[in-house]
Amino acid sequence: MTQKLMKSDFSELDLLQTIEPKEIADESMRQTVEVLLNLIEQLQSKVKGLESENQWLRDENNRLKGEQGQPEIKAKNKKGFDNKHSSESERKTPKQHSKGSKNQTIKIDREQILEYPQDKLPEDAQFKGYEEVIFQDIILETDNVLFPKEK
Repeated sequence: MTQKLMKSDFSELDLLQTIEPKEIADESMRQTVEVLLNLIEQLQSKVKGLESENQWLRDENNRLKGEQGQPEIKAKNKKGFDNKHSSESERKTPKQHSKGSKNQTIKIDREQILEYPQDKLPEDAQFKGYEEVIFQDIILETDNVLFPKEK
């Protein structure tokens, strides 16, 4: 039933918008229609205010009873999109990903220089320094202890 009332309210509002008092030839009728239209507008604004107050009171009553009131749904904040619909990839700007070196955070336990056998190198080979390579390994050792106990 409320849907029928809402539909009829919209049609009545549309109908009221189409009324032009200036087109009425009789001066007293024109003034009467203008007064009535102003009165209708004032009553509509008053009804909207009373409906919102009524809803607030219902929500407050429900809150005091321990129930939930009507949720307040706020408009989403549009950050410069101006209702332009685009695909997901166009809206999000990709961030540059840079993977840092983990070698700086690794604790070095020992340092061991690897030497290549000189006899396996070509004769014209030259030493140009060292290249650091970190090798990570896990060592599992047993620690079995026998304790002879007195009886």
